[in-house]
Amino acid sequence: MAHDLFRTKPMERLMADTQEEGHRLRKTLTAWDLTAIGIGCIIGVGIFVLPGVQAAQHAGPGIILSFAIAAAACACTALCYAEFAAMIPVAGSAYTYGYATLGEIVAWIIGWDLILEYMVAAVLVSTGWSAYCVNLLATIGLDLPRALTASPWDPSPGWFNLPAVAIVLVITWLLVRGIKESSSVNMGIVILKLAVILFFILVTAGHVDPAKWRPFMPFGFGGVMTAAAIVFLAYVGFDAVSTTAEEARNPQRDLPVGIIASLLIATVLYMAVAAIMTGIVPYAELGVANPINLVLNTLHMPWASALISVGAMAGITSVLLVLLMGQPRILFAMSRDGLLPQGLSRVHPRFKTPHRTTWMTGMIVAVAAAFTPITVSSELCSIGTLFAFVIVCTGVIVLRHTRRDIQRPFKAPWTPVLPGAGVLLCLYLMVSLPGSAWVRFGVWLALGFVLFFAYGRHNSALNPGPKVPPPAP
Repeated sequence: MAHDLFRTKPMERLMADTQEEGHRLRKTLTAWDLTAIGIGCIIGVGIFVLPGVQAAQHAGPGIILSFAIAAAACACTALCYAEFAAMIPVAGSAYTYGYATLGEIVAWIIGWDLILEYMVAAVLVSTGWSAYCVNLLATIGLDLPRALTASPWDPSPGWFNLPAVAIVLVITWLLVRGIKESSSVNMGIVILKLAVILFFILVTAGHVDPAKWRPFMPFGFGGVMTAAAIVFLAYVGFDAVSTTAEEARNPQRDLPVGIIASLLIATVLYMAVAAIMTGIVPYAELGVANPINLVLNTLHMPWASALISVGAMAGITSVLLVLLMGQPRILFAMSRDGLLPQGLSRVHPRFKTPHRTTWMTGMIVAVAAAFTPITVSSELCSIGTLFAFVIVCTGVIVLRHTRRDIQRPFKAPWTPVLPGAGVLLCLYLMVSLPGSAWVRFGVWLALGFVLFFAYGRHNSALNPGPKVPPPAP
């Protein structure tokens, strides 16, 4: 019985499942699409929302170092993701990799964890989008009432966050329409977003006062590590690239390119923007959901602030689009394996998208975004992301020993040293998170175990089928 909990799903069967009629996704994504998906998800909340809050609460100007530490852990993990994605181009990301290497119970844990990661990240991003939307409307003289733009549990409470709900539902509708259509919209948004970020760097870099970087670590190195653990969620985009592996035209070549290129571009821009923010506005004043606007308003550039709001809204929209694209595909993979009701893995007869899981995800995120404060969602998302990365790095080490025969179009270098470093860095960042994040994470995992033993374990596609009686003589 215990052995069944750690049974793995053969990779040959994983690949065969992708061809099953009625559960087959359309292969349309190119290397450019995959890189844009990565950039679209990585560069957004990490630049437009998180640096200010974490600088004010945990790191001060040391937020620059926090991004560098988080990027180092991500680099180890991204290379491991690239190896898996090229080797097993199947929807499900770390859930699928865990099923192929570490066993069903581990796959369930990581799949359940990914549900938390993506949904909570989507809630966080939609909340940040709402803050920039409110700021933009205010610049043109349209002030939305606080009752319709804030959670009941925000410091200045409202009734519910209407703009966050609206953007989630619009993107959910777009994602149901088709992956290529969604990817094309994302590509255009990414181009606009990068242009806006470069514009911000150009108009503000000359106003940086290095004196504001002292003290560099006012909360100590522990504060820098806590901030690193939380801003780690800003790099979740390369994980989102792997969720679309089944829809890539040439996954063995293009997935590693999309994962690694998007991570490198994001890291450079994150550190540059964080340095500018803390060099213009005292770190203690940056604890707002739209810190870039605060910087430009401090410099008396309202025209630039309005322009940045447009770019920030577009940029955060692309993050939300990719998160709401990735989550349904993880549910889709778990349903196809029988661990969730198999009706969820049906694709739309016309659009060939996992429409049932997409609408389910969108409705849950919309309700949560209406009532969840931004501080709660950021902590909870980070611990889920880090746990997923630990599983992926461990899986690379395990599979190198148990399945040496598998062709690996891309190999993570310096294995097992590099994946081992990824495991240690991610665990260290997890330990650095506040205790409240661990409590919420523990409750979520407990609920997941109840569901697995009540449903998933008995309905797994790996269970032996009914015995067929021998034919009568």
